Amino acid sequence: SRIQRFSRMLSSSHNRSDLALIDVKGFDPRDVCVMVKDGKVTVLAEHREERNTSVSKTCNYRKFMKEFNLPPGVSEEDVTYSL
Repeated sequence: SRIQRFSRMLSSSHNRSDLALIDVKGFDPRDVCVMVKDGKVTVLAEHREERNTSVSKTCNYRKFMKEFNLPPGVSEEDVTYSL
């Protein structure tokens, strides 16, 4: 399988400054969730892949989580993200 490189860019729409660049290499965009709550940004990515053959079953599971506080002066409503 081909591994693609994805990143989530978190920024404040209020002052158009970048807050973070998060590397979520190996995850499909559908596997990535960004939450902003209580002054914190949480980036969570989970991927589960199972393969069955006639002689074995393999399961691959990956999880990534990064959490950080918003800088002073940036409100939760101003945070946007893109892939």
